Amino acid sequence: SYRNKIHSNFLCDICFSEKDYENAIKYYTEALELNPSNAIYYSNRSLAYLRTECYGYALADATKALEVDKNYIKGYYRRATSNMALGKFKAALKDYETVVRVRPNDKDARMKYQECNKIVKQKAFERAIASDETKKSVVDSLDIENMTIEDDYVGPKLEDSKVTLTFMKEMMDWFKDQKKLHRKCAYQILVQVKDVLSKLPSLVEITLKETEKITICGDTHGQYYDLLNIFKLNGLPSETNPYLFNGDFVDRGSFSVEVILTLFGFKLLYPDNFHLLRGNHETDNMNQMYGFEGEVKAKYTAQMFQLFSEVFQWLPLAQCINSKVLVMHGGLFSEDGVTLEDLRKIDRNRQPPDSGPMCDLLWSDPQPQNGRSISKRGVSCQFGPDVTERFLEQNKLDFIVRSHEVKAEGYEVTHSGKCITVFSAPNYCDQMGNKGAYIHLRGSDLKPEFHQFTAVPHPNVKPMAYANTLMQLGMM
Repeated sequence: SYRNKIHSNFLCDICFSEKDYENAIKYYTEALELNPSNAIYYSNRSLAYLRTECYGYALADATKALEVDKNYIKGYYRRATSNMALGKFKAALKDYETVVRVRPNDKDARMKYQECNKIVKQKAFERAIASDETKKSVVDSLDIENMTIEDDYVGPKLEDSKVTLTFMKEMMDWFKDQKKLHRKCAYQILVQVKDVLSKLPSLVEITLKETEKITICGDTHGQYYDLLNIFKLNGLPSETNPYLFNGDFVDRGSFSVEVILTLFGFKLLYPDNFHLLRGNHETDNMNQMYGFEGEVKAKYTAQMFQLFSEVFQWLPLAQCINSKVLVMHGGLFSEDGVTLEDLRKIDRNRQPPDSGPMCDLLWSDPQPQNGRSISKRGVSCQFGPDVTERFLEQNKLDFIVRSHEVKAEGYEVTHSGKCITVFSAPNYCDQMGNKGAYIHLRGSDLKPEFHQFTAVPHPNVKPMAYANTLMQLGMM
């Protein structure tokens, strides 16, 4: 009825104003059931999906809005934003062109069109100059030994070019005061950690003794002050207090440089007891859009970002604990039959492909129903409990631990206890209100113990402060 339509729309507006995007999606879905030919509802639900990072669903809704009304200009805008979020710059440019043509005086649309056009041209230039020759590493052009540390720099320095516990404590305090590590020290850490990571397999395998435990953390996303809180609550990393950080260290949060240099420093200090896996945000396209590239350029240089990019390509993709628990950032695979041996063989030193096991490890998500479905993100797939069961049985594993998704409680146990999600960025993006969590696994029984924590205050620097302007969503 008309009254129901008005009620649903009212609830949607309330949810948007309170940033309750999950319920906004629910109410827009109800509104569309009452009025399936309303382009505005599709477009608004598309925006809610964008806010919750469901870019595949956002793209589908924007496309549907345009099928309903090809003249609905916000539909083109939403579709362009969705494609940008997915790194599909040419498709986005086409829609931005339409918006600018219809609204030539819209400054926001024109700015986004120009920014997108610049990225498309830059990508074309990069392809044009690429050759079959091995790309020269940034390391080859650095002369770190002769970099001068100015007399007025009173911050932490590596001792004989080596990371020590004293250095790590000083660096964390230095960062806490919003001070910048000297570029020489940052380069020293990056060059050394690249060497360490490049010697690791794509699937790292470790054994916990009966009395040993490991702490598994999920996404930290540039939330440096929450990272410090994890160490305060759970103890600093050490040979007797090992950690595994499960990807997405950077982007969105505006202290990503501080997070990643701290994590890399601990990797150098305790190479066998401090573990890092790659997430979908340790990639060039994500870093270009969601802030890490902009942050590194603001705090250091474009050259340093290129070195970060090289290092990220060497991060392992998965970790197996006691041959029973498999940890990866995203999840399982678009096809059955993938084995641990297949993971060992992945050539990971590259930007992730659009499909296949490497893509799935970084991008896929679990779903409650059996089978597989198209990903809400627009990349990889969603996998059901039957998929998890078959994979574990084939590879003689007990369960998987993954991250990649915000959870209200900081963690979630699904697929009859065989798929566990952990997320360690509380009040994600200063707006989600979620708890963070980390997991303890002990060698004696490998039974997960969950520890929750809440966000701590941080300096007044907003999330996404360094993100590409195209990701500052407009046109509500």
